[in-house]
Amino acid sequence: MTRIFETDLRDGPSTRAIHAGQRPDAVSGAIMTPLYLTSTYVHEEFGVHRGYEYARGKNPTREALERNVAALEGATHGFAFGSGMGCLTSLMMLFRSGDHVIVGENVYGGTYRLFDKLLRQFGLTFTYVDTRDPQRIADAVTAQTRAVMLETPTNPLMRLTDLAAAADIARRAGALTIVDNTFATPIFQRPLELGADIVWHSTTKYINGHSDMIGGLAVVLEDELADRLQFILNAAGAVPGPFDAWLALRGTKTLPLRMKQHDLNGRAVGAWLLERLGEDRVIYPGLAHHPHHELAKKQMSGFGGMMTLDLKTIDNARKFLERVRVFSLAESLGGVESLTNHPFSMTHGSVPADIKIAMGLNDGMVRLSCGIEDAEDLIADLDGALEGI
Repeated sequence: MTRIFETDLRDGPSTRAIHAGQRPDAVSGAIMTPLYLTSTYVHEEFGVHRGYEYARGKNPTREALERNVAALEGATHGFAFGSGMGCLTSLMMLFRSGDHVIVGENVYGGTYRLFDKLLRQFGLTFTYVDTRDPQRIADAVTAQTRAVMLETPTNPLMRLTDLAAAADIARRAGALTIVDNTFATPIFQRPLELGADIVWHSTTKYINGHSDMIGGLAVVLEDELADRLQFILNAAGAVPGPFDAWLALRGTKTLPLRMKQHDLNGRAVGAWLLERLGEDRVIYPGLAHHPHHELAKKQMSGFGGMMTLDLKTIDNARKFLERVRVFSLAESLGGVESLTNHPFSMTHGSVPADIKIAMGLNDGMVRLSCGIEDAEDLIADLDGALEGI
């Protein structure tokens, strides 16, 4: 009997998640990708090796993860990094002093910190715009624009960008479209199919899904761009260890199943919160009142488990965060367990207060990452936390 462990784009996402990029171990037949705990590789003879020379450049465990996520995204090349920020820093090495990047104003606070506090010192320039309106992206283009950096849905205001429209603007300007797909995952959104050039993830989040590793990963379609990223990966060396790659690869096998439950819980919690708090306090693309609900239905196949509540005051936010029991107050998101945090002081703590307020982020907001627990227990926990608010 012949079994096929390499998959193609005709396979469904669950089949790709389990099999893509992996083969049974050649020595033992082990179905799980082995941990290749090695720093170097023996050459068969002078000038002859098996494609591996030094583990910073390539590691078979890491390669399996890279191929797997690339297949899920519909890409041809994948590159794993030691963290999401390590991934983004490496992507920015594609550019040089004087280059201009257009950035969504509501990107993750760590992205803003990297760009504003570090990369500006090396001569890169950044313009932050509300990418909900494609015209604002077009208006920000200059002769030096080399990339449009997007996050959709955004963290934590859950704003959406029309990826096809944005990619068209970038293409006409000769710029790359780079999309952070961490919130939606390739299960619910495929930016490459909408015109993006690079898609990247914090694999710490949904890709891994179990809150037990740190990592990042970028995927591309073009061979020339892939060659440049492989050079950066090897030269800069922000790579993950094989065990972190193995943990993320284990996570991808259940990603489609987990995302279905995150989505079911997100819809149930969102509907309950809408009735409990009203439209002006619940920000979730899966609700009909969300201004980009129709766009979400068009370019996403699910809404996921991320949402933000506007409790109006920091006192209300503090009461809520001190009362939750099933939801845990913590950084991060996308694990099987439900988490909540205070974006104003946590994820966006490094963003100046006036900029946060200008973009619509206030200190009464709390972000929810709905895990895969029983929806009834999540709702009961929120009901108790919201009592009197």
